[in-house]
Amino acid sequence: MKKVSAIICAYNEANTIKDVILSISDAIIVSEIIVVNDGSTDNTKLIIEELKTKVDITDIHLKHNHGKGYAMAIGVENAVFDIVLFIDADLSNINSKHITQLVNPLLTEEADMVLGQATETLINYNINPFKSLSGQRALNKNEIVPIFDKIQNSKFGVETLINLYYRAEGKTIKYIMLEGLKHHTKFEKMSKPQAIKEFVKEGHQIAQTTLNNFDLITQNLKNSIKNI
Repeated sequence: MKKVSAIICAYNEANTIKDVILSISDAIIVSEIIVVNDGSTDNTKLIIEELKTKVDITDIHLKHNHGKGYAMAIGVENAVFDIVLFIDADLSNINSKHITQLVNPLLTEEADMVLGQATETLINYNINPFKSLSGQRALNKNEIVPIFDKIQNSKFGVETLINLYYRAEGKTIKYIMLEGLKHHTKFEKMSKPQAIKEFVKEGHQIAQTTLNNFDLITQNLKNSIKNI
């Protein structure tokens, strides 16, 4: 049976990182926890180091902030097991049931990648245009090896890149709702001007990733035409 490496990437998530790590550690289905601190300037590092004395984790502390894609790639590079489970560090109410929901479709070969959407959001999941950008996802590690270098340089466009690649390859993607899970918004974590600035920056990185991978978009279109 395949085993699971959980990867938690964090940048200034001192308010939630402890509960996320402890919740993941309660999930029997997870065999390894890797925490990548992407150059945080708050108490994230101290909290991780304190937890390490109580919970079996591999902690990686980057001196500078490199972006989400780089942090995820570092996590994958250090992962031992076949399935990698990405979990955001800014969550509340995550539990072992959520982890099982994300991983089971891979174990049963029902899907090649599973994306989980928090239900405690302002936008209904069924009409949420951003659900494909979820940071809660499970996939087989060997399947992203061909785009590993691109992942490292994709920053916040990493989810867009992975989605484009999986669709271009004709892989099966399953979306699930994670009941009760809350994903904190930027407006809850920082001032309104800072949140707007971050949204603009992330939007630019997503757009840049899309433009840089036009070949994947073209392949997606070809696949769609074939299936008509």
